[in-house]
Amino acid sequence: MSDPGRPRVASSAMDGAGSPTERAIRVLLADDHMLVRDVLSERLNREPGITVVAKAVDAEQAVNLSGTHRPDVVLMDIDMPGLICFDAAERIMTLLPATRIVFLSAFFNDRYIEQALRIKARGYVTKREPPEVVIAAVRQVAAGGVFFSDDVRARMIVDVDDVRLADEPTTRNSTLTPRELEVLRYIARGLSKKEIASTMSISVKTIENHCGSLMTKLGIHDRVVLARYAIREGLAEA
Repeated sequence: MSDPGRPRVASSAMDGAGSPTERAIRVLLADDHMLVRDVLSERLNREPGITVVAKAVDAEQAVNLSGTHRPDVVLMDIDMPGLICFDAAERIMTLLPATRIVFLSAFFNDRYIEQALRIKARGYVTKREPPEVVIAAVRQVAAGGVFFSDDVRARMIVDVDDVRLADEPTTRNSTLTPRELEVLRYIARGLSKKEIASTMSISVKTIENHCGSLMTKLGIHDRVVLARYAIREGLAEA
């Protein structure tokens, strides 16, 4: 079991008055499993200096509640239905640049970690960790640091100013832009072009352009085959 007191990557103090170090840390918890939400929320609320201001059942609700409650830290499950968590995290950080994202997941493969690092999430905690480790992550991230579970850190190179995967991806997926990968994940989930366009708030024509680019880069020339490829790569779970 991990030691919750063990430092997880160098951290730095936040600047400015009213930082989370001077008041209760405001946390938004997003998980589609009610038991996880309730148990973790109850434990966090018992911790001095931490307050759960809202609980979301999916990523889209997390975006909406973030705008209302302006949390310091968002604890977000990676595998939820609907809006993809990485897209939701980007929307939250665009809306609230001071809000830190910490992902919670039962999975810690390179694909998830790469996407978390790409959007500059401040932490990634596996669900096998005890609540004390989640609490440590909230405190460290709210103070301006970063926090990654040991299983996640084992797959990363940690520098003074940056963190990245130990092995740079060399798969076909690594040639895709973040937007193309996002479209591919929605294709894996079985969404139509119109549904993807609505979810991503862009035009159907743009989605068609992304699909064309995906097929060219992946050497696939049929949408059904493209969907099968995305599912086989596990992108429906991303």
